Amino acid sequence: MLEVRDLNAYYGRSHILQGVHLRVDRGEIVSLLGRNGVGRSTTCKAIMGMVSPRGSVRFQEKEIAGLKPHAIARRGVGYVPEDRAIFPRLTVLQNLELGLKKKGQKGRWTIEDVFQLFPRLGERTHVLGGFISGGEQQMLTMCRTLVGDPDFIMIDEPTEGLAPKMVEQVSMLIQEIARSGISVLLVEQKLTIALRISHRLYVMGRGEIVFEGTRDEFEADTSVRREWLEV
Repeated sequence: MLEVRDLNAYYGRSHILQGVHLRVDRGEIVSLLGRNGVGRSTTCKAIMGMVSPRGSVRFQEKEIAGLKPHAIARRGVGYVPEDRAIFPRLTVLQNLELGLKKKGQKGRWTIEDVFQLFPRLGERTHVLGGFISGGEQQMLTMCRTLVGDPDFIMIDEPTEGLAPKMVEQVSMLIQEIARSGISVLLVEQKLTIALRISHRLYVMGRGEIVFEGTRDEFEADTSVRREWLEV
């Protein structure tokens, strides 16, 4: 599905990503772990074309590195940014409609599906995005990406600042996404969530991948957690 090789990215003269490699197979949930500032969000932005990448990003066996973000999205890549990026002056329904690649589009997820899964959003269709809760905004931005019918979706820190009940709902939605055949790259700080729902994990440190493996392999390697994740 997605294969990244020798990915480098810069902010000015700062070399942020230094030869990152990772892959996400069809229907997988893969978590990208690491401390703040090590390059996890930059990895997502480089894949999405929002940061100029150097190296190879292959999606469904075709090179996408260097394409514009809208072209990458049209090829089936979705991105849920950490800041949610909803439109506060548009209603919940209008925000969702903006996620459609074309009017009347029917994909694996429809707006009606979203409302069935999260009735609260359905109840607030005509409420402005800026007046719903933080948890509802997180659901809205994830669902807006889903109705665009991506084959692969990157989700950056979806549980940040959410109440425990909403964290569980977000976790449930991510698993539903994978069950529908959409591959997921999850950037997540909450290790318990990542370990519970991920098929495989990568750990990033200083702009490089320092560990890759299954949940069992990660839990068996205590040195990785101690050196690269614990404060």
